[in-house]
Amino acid sequence: MLNPNFAIVGALIAVAGCASYAWDTLKGSTQPNRVGWSLWALAPLIAFAAELSQGVKLQQSLITFSAGFGPMLVLLASFADRKAYWKIKPFDWYCGALSLIALLLWWITGKGDVAIIFSICADLLACIPTATKAFTNPETESPTAFVAGSVGVIITLLTIQHWMFPNYAFPVYLLVANTSIAGIIILRGRTSK
Repeated sequence: MLNPNFAIVGALIAVAGCASYAWDTLKGSTQPNRVGWSLWALAPLIAFAAELSQGVKLQQSLITFSAGFGPMLVLLASFADRKAYWKIKPFDWYCGALSLIALLLWWITGKGDVAIIFSICADLLACIPTATKAFTNPETESPTAFVAGSVGVIITLLTIQHWMFPNYAFPVYLLVANTSIAGIIILRGRTSK
C-alpha cells in the first residue's frame, strides 16, 4: 500500500492526460464527442461529492474529481474550433438521456452509496458513444487521456487503506472504462491502418 498522498499524484496524472487530449483537440487531431465529455464532467463531480459525504478521504476522492475536471477541459477545448468535435448522432443523445436519468435517480434517492452507483451508471452510458466512435473511427481519438486515467487510478487504488464501497467503487469503474477505451483506440488504430 502506498502513502495516501500518492493519490494526489494519481489525480494529477489523470488531469495531465485530459489536458493532452484537450491540446490534441485544439490542434484538430482529436474530435471529442461533446455528449460523452459533458457527462464525463458531470457524473464524476457528483460521485466526488457523494464520496466526500460518505467519509472518503479527500486524497482518495481526488481521482474522481479529476475524472470530472479533466473532461471539462476537453469539453471547453472542443468549442475553440468548429471542426474539433464529433458530429452528434441520435444514438449519442439516447445515451446522454439515459445518463441524465441515472443522475436524476440519484438525486431522488439522495443516498451516498446510491449516488455512487448511479454516477457509475451515468458515466458508463456516457462512455458508449466515445467507445463506439473509437471503434469505428479510431483516427479521431487519442489514447493518452485514457491511459493516463488508468495509471492515475491504479496509483489511487494502491493508496486505499480501507476497502469499503465508497472508497473503491468509482475508481475501479474508472480503471475498467479507461483501459477499455484506450485498448479500443490502440487496437483499432493499428488494424485500420
